[in-house]
Amino acid sequence: MAVVVGIDEAGYGPLLGPLVVTGVAFQVPDEAAAECLWQRLQNSITKRIAKRDVRLPIVDSKKLFRRGDGLKALERSALVMLSAADHRPRRTVELMDQLAPHALGDLNDYPWYQDFDRGLPVANDAADIAVRANAVRRDMADGGVRLWGVFGEPLLEGHFNRRVGATRNKAVVSLGLVLRVVDRVVRAADGEPVRALIDRQGGRIRYRNSLMTAFGGCELHIDAESAERSAYRLLGGKGLLTIEFVTSGEEHHLPVALASIFSKYIRELFMMALNRFWCERVEGLNPTAGYYQDGQRFLGQIEAAVEREGVSRTLLVRSR
Repeated sequence: MAVVVGIDEAGYGPLLGPLVVTGVAFQVPDEAAAECLWQRLQNSITKRIAKRDVRLPIVDSKKLFRRGDGLKALERSALVMLSAADHRPRRTVELMDQLAPHALGDLNDYPWYQDFDRGLPVANDAADIAVRANAVRRDMADGGVRLWGVFGEPLLEGHFNRRVGATRNKAVVSLGLVLRVVDRVVRAADGEPVRALIDRQGGRIRYRNSLMTAFGGCELHIDAESAERSAYRLLGGKGLLTIEFVTSGEEHHLPVALASIFSKYIRELFMMALNRFWCERVEGLNPTAGYYQDGQRFLGQIEAAVEREGVSRTLLVRSR
């Protein structure tokens, strides 16, 4: 068996809220490691959104999540896939404990995340999630596919600022989270071959030095370095690791699209907590998605409350 992991992020550009990188790993037969999982799971999963299609859409999170439509479609795809793998978190903290247990302790540093815990699902019916998960579970079993793990790396605002301050480069921080996910998957795979599919990090083409730093002691082979695809093989350590940085990965690889969904879902849960905290303290305050222009509006409206609560700007507002 082989492990195929897709990795994507949400929240790279906003002024408020966390940066979230997630890896979604599937265990597949060796001969299926390079196959299209949308095709292999076509009876229960689709890469298109259509009202009359009862299959579960696994697509780029930007297509599933539209501010006016709420969290429902995004949450449904994330929780159905978890339930199909027999993971059924009932609370947000339980979800975090499954995906990113190392980040739970960070919540206590932020007043708006100390009350992060709430019931799941937020916008769906649990029975509907379970029914849809049964169809996906059967399809994965028939195709010899297993959702093997979801690996989250949420970087909260103050922690983000400290890392960016140390590196002076937001892209370096984001890539560091990506490579941390890869390392977690490789360690958990314990010798099984791993294929990592990563949405390209901006316009960057060459990753050799970063990979050698992260996976020192491995023998690295460059298979491709182009505008469309940068591909590497690393031998040594616990086995074979192939890494591909691809353009529009969520359009071409199901694991990357699902990683995009989980990253966005996790970030939106954090933004709900942040908005709830400040809306309770500022009458008439409209929630924010955290992006620059509206984030500035939001900050202006909560300025007095921030001072009243004694909150440091470096904990609340991202530096880049």
